[in-house]
Amino acid sequence: MECGCDEVGRGCLAGPVCAAAVIFPYDYVNESINDSKQLTAAKREELRTIIERDALAFCVAEVSEKEIDEINILKASIKCMNDAVGKLSIKPDFLLIDGNKFEDRWKIPYKCVVKGDATYLSIAAASILAKTYRDDLMTRLDAEYPVYDWKNNKGYPAPKHIAAVMQHGFSPYHRRSFHLKNQLSLDFGE
Repeated sequence: MECGCDEVGRGCLAGPVCAAAVIFPYDYVNESINDSKQLTAAKREELRTIIERDALAFCVAEVSEKEIDEINILKASIKCMNDAVGKLSIKPDFLLIDGNKFEDRWKIPYKCVVKGDATYLSIAAASILAKTYRDDLMTRLDAEYPVYDWKNNKGYPAPKHIAAVMQHGFSPYHRRSFHLKNQLSLDFGE
């Protein structure tokens, strides 16, 4: 029972990091499922429905911006993937993890795969679920804080988002540990 895991939102200035875990039937094939970054938003939404229908089990988890600030983004990403795996309705026998760092808290054998979302179907599916879930969340948060344009930039450091932070300051959803001065080469007069 192989499970693919991926996360999204590590490079964002605002919002949670989200991760998904997906288990497909052993012989499952779907040529359309690919790395979420290679797909249009409409195609990701279409595939999300198919993945949720066809998967034996799936789960999407999130770690808040506050917890990211407390433990750091790498630990938050690893925690988030573990949370997704732990909430699956089926316990997997093996984990395929997108990236090069992971610490399994469930005592399940795993393999880290750099660019795994372009290599393994289950990781690609996890990337689609994590991305669509987080995009939906950031669009909902945009209604609360439209000045940051999250419906379009999803919390990433896009020029309009940076300009809004410079003019209006942080929202409660911004990560304080992502020092904008250093990350974005901005002078905050400090």
